[in-house]
Amino acid sequence: MQQRKLGRSGLSCAPLALGAHVLGWTADEATSHRLLDAFIDRGFSLIDTADTYSTWVEGHCGGESEIIIGNWLKASGKREKALIATKVGGAMTGVGKGLSKAHIIRSAEDSLRRLRTDRIDLYQAHFDDTGVAMEETLEAFASLVQSGKARAIGASNFSAPRLAQALETARAQGLPIYSCLQPHYNLVTRGFYEGALQALCVAEDLGVLPFRALEAGFLTGKYRSIADTVGKPRGAPVARILDDRSLDILSELDSAARRLDATPAQVAIAWLMAQPGVSAPIVSVTSLAQLEEIFGATTLALDARSLRRLDLVSA
Repeated sequence: MQQRKLGRSGLSCAPLALGAHVLGWTADEATSHRLLDAFIDRGFSLIDTADTYSTWVEGHCGGESEIIIGNWLKASGKREKALIATKVGGAMTGVGKGLSKAHIIRSAEDSLRRLRTDRIDLYQAHFDDTGVAMEETLEAFASLVQSGKARAIGASNFSAPRLAQALETARAQGLPIYSCLQPHYNLVTRGFYEGALQALCVAEDLGVLPFRALEAGFLTGKYRSIADTVGKPRGAPVARILDDRSLDILSELDSAARRLDATPAQVAIAWLMAQPGVSAPIVSVTSLAQLEEIFGATTLALDARSLRRLDLVSA
């Protein structure tokens, strides 16, 4: 399996990451274990979660996804085949939020306990925190790297100026540098990453791990009207992006999929894989059939015509 490096972290992975925010939400523990097994057994490795998954579910307080992954790691014996990425900074009930040194250190220990492991392969700042000095945040990550509790660090949802400041601060102070970025990026949502942020990531050789690669399932083609979103777990975010442009994108995906004997989801993921700086799109699934479908994206090479038409319709 082709491997792509995760920036300058020294880590690499197959060009697809499994999004674990559905584990314990729309995928129960037994299903989650089957998905994790299948993902690793096919030669993939990067599993992305966060301490806050899944605080949005009634009765949940966060950590549910990490607990399921930890139980699976213990039961499967596949820790050495997996790259575990988790995040810190989002609001945790009774714990707090942000990127202060105290919060990061406490949260890392909590995540390690839930994950039932001695190290986090990629520990990421989930959200920027302008209320804490960048140096303090990076010093916290440094202590985790030095102790072996984190192998590499990354950022998520950072703007280009703030990411540049973090890189400059790390170099100036001799602190660990963010090696990866997680931006919200897909065919429908291009504006946040493309431009200054993309240019910075490419220039600094950061690994880019786009989240919501299928825009909450919209790019699979299963939502084509507001009626399709009613009563669905991800219906609300999909309803917000349903407009003439997004439906035109879906139509072009349909056309490309027919030409290439693929599915719209496979084409959408393959488009992401072809973009500058992208290491591995993050895709979540709730069934083995969906997982098998996204595996197909890694062997799908989009021709120049398909790339050009998708670029134009989604610009």
